[in-house]
Amino acid sequence: MDRQQTRHRIGILGAGNIFGRYVEGLRTFPELEVVRVADVDTARARQAAAQYGIPAWGGADELLDDDTVEIVVNITPPQFHAKTVIAALEAGRNVYVEKPLAATVEEAREVLAAAESSTALLGSAPDTFLGSAVQTARHAIDAGRIGEVVGATAFVRSSRAETWHPDPRSFYGPGGGPVLDMGPYYLAALVNCLGPVAQVSAATRIGARARTVTSPDRVVDEITVEVPTHASATLTFASGAIATTLMSFDVWDTELPRIEIYGTEGTLALPNPNFFDGDVRLKRHGDDEWQVLTPVTELFGAVGTPDQHRRGLGVQDLAEVLDGGPHRANPAFAFHTLEVLASFETSHQEKRFVALESTCERPEPRTAAPTGR
Repeated sequence: MDRQQTRHRIGILGAGNIFGRYVEGLRTFPELEVVRVADVDTARARQAAAQYGIPAWGGADELLDDDTVEIVVNITPPQFHAKTVIAALEAGRNVYVEKPLAATVEEAREVLAAAESSTALLGSAPDTFLGSAVQTARHAIDAGRIGEVVGATAFVRSSRAETWHPDPRSFYGPGGGPVLDMGPYYLAALVNCLGPVAQVSAATRIGARARTVTSPDRVVDEITVEVPTHASATLTFASGAIATTLMSFDVWDTELPRIEIYGTEGTLALPNPNFFDGDVRLKRHGDDEWQVLTPVTELFGAVGTPDQHRRGLGVQDLAEVLDGGPHRANPAFAFHTLEVLASFETSHQEKRFVALESTCERPEPRTAAPTGR
């Protein structure tokens, strides 16, 4: 089937802060067409539709009743993911949901059960591991450029959401915190490169218990922190590789790398996995200098520009599945990353190593430029 000629009609559920990033990203793919926006605040949905020239708007029920919508892109807050994803699947709509898959592992299991009993497909963020940076690192590992992988480090520093987000309460409430907010990008990159995690040992804590909101267009002046904001964990992968992670909203300034992967013959340094593209550097034992690897896929957007804030590659991944392609940002992958991250707090509270119940396959690598780009 020629995917260039296949049009996939999309309805976006949620018209919040990242809505524009999705619309702009999805419009880079000629085969994807945003035809409706829905929000619990229908006035906000109407405003978003007008701003971006989307023909239809309304509430969630209207979106799910619209038979012209083939894919629902769910960007509601995490605490609403399970309920809204299940409703969309039961309505026969294919769904792509923002990360995390659900606010808790228990809710995520319900989502998986709904997906398994539905004829519709489910995909989930993060999708940045599909970008050129992580794919290039994956290709280097698979090609043996650093030998056998021994370990890795991953450091999440604060996104400073209270300085730019008008209502950052969700970042500090259930389903939020650095582990579930930023952690999925880092863990998805690691699992894509190294495979599934077998065991977790972690410690967590809350830093400042109240946060002053300084965003110019803020709707709240202060928020109370409800979840841990600083976590340190050791991840043992099924392959035997060991990763050391730090995920924190209390680390504002640091010289630590984003992700490094260490092998018996060299080291890979990866850029911010919240973005799709950026320099992947390799230094083999005996090399005097780091070398920047040539990207193995076309860039999603210009590096160092707002292009990297756009979203949509995971939605295109789901659309390609509908056209017969492999499903990379799939439910098993999303669930495993969520269970690993949720295990941080379980390990801390119960003072033990946590053996993961779930596993997943490494997603099929992308080695060609996306269709239609």
